[in-house]
Amino acid sequence: MTELSSESEILPVLAPGAARMPSARLGVAVVHGLVTAIVTGEIAAGELLPPEQPLTAHFGVSRTVIRESVKRLEEKGLVRAVQGRGTVVQPHASWNILDPVVLSVLLEHDDTLGVLDELTIVRSALEGTMSAESARRRDDGDLARLDDALSRMHAVKDDPVAFAQGDADFHHLVMAISGIGLAENITHILYERARTSDRFARNQTKTAFELTLEEHQRVLDAIRSGDPVAAETAMRAHIDDAWQRRRPTNAARG
Repeated sequence: MTELSSESEILPVLAPGAARMPSARLGVAVVHGLVTAIVTGEIAAGELLPPEQPLTAHFGVSRTVIRESVKRLEEKGLVRAVQGRGTVVQPHASWNILDPVVLSVLLEHDDTLGVLDELTIVRSALEGTMSAESARRRDDGDLARLDDALSRMHAVKDDPVAFAQGDADFHHLVMAISGIGLAENITHILYERARTSDRFARNQTKTAFELTLEEHQRVLDAIRSGDPVAAETAMRAHIDDAWQRRRPTNAARG
């Protein structure tokens, strides 16, 4: 695509009344719309982002808002200004996948669940490693906090919302005990963003909660015994199995 032949054919349309939004919110809406156009392939890698004038007309915003929005896209690795050509959409490998907007849009359009499948692989590797390190580093205070976190999960197993938060709290505590800050930061971003996806949170049943509690107990027992191998194995198995329980059996593999 080298020119904007029809605004409505190329970019998602803002909600009615968007032009009456405050400037800051307009910028957020424009960035989301442009990120969506790129992530979904409406504007493919190697193609030019439409010029300012068509974009201002399409989104109903000022040139200033468009310029600031394009800067945000550059910061996210989605586009690059090339002298003499324009603003070029970058390939997937250049995108900042950990950026909240990019990751959210990827999950919004994850029809094959391929993004969540990959996210599970990354989480399993990172949290497995952190669990192993937690088994090496834990002290009595850490074990007491893990016991308390698991007890809270048992207490709220009939409340799906509270149980999901308790589940997250247990994982975050294991990560914090490991002391591996970079892995903790990356996993926190991936996990918290995934939790906002309806696709990630499906099939939450009483049986699933009971299995989750058993799996968490195995992680805790391995950490308590100071066995890094068992801790990593238990955490990897939990993350992989928990996703397979939630993953729709009729969803194609991405």
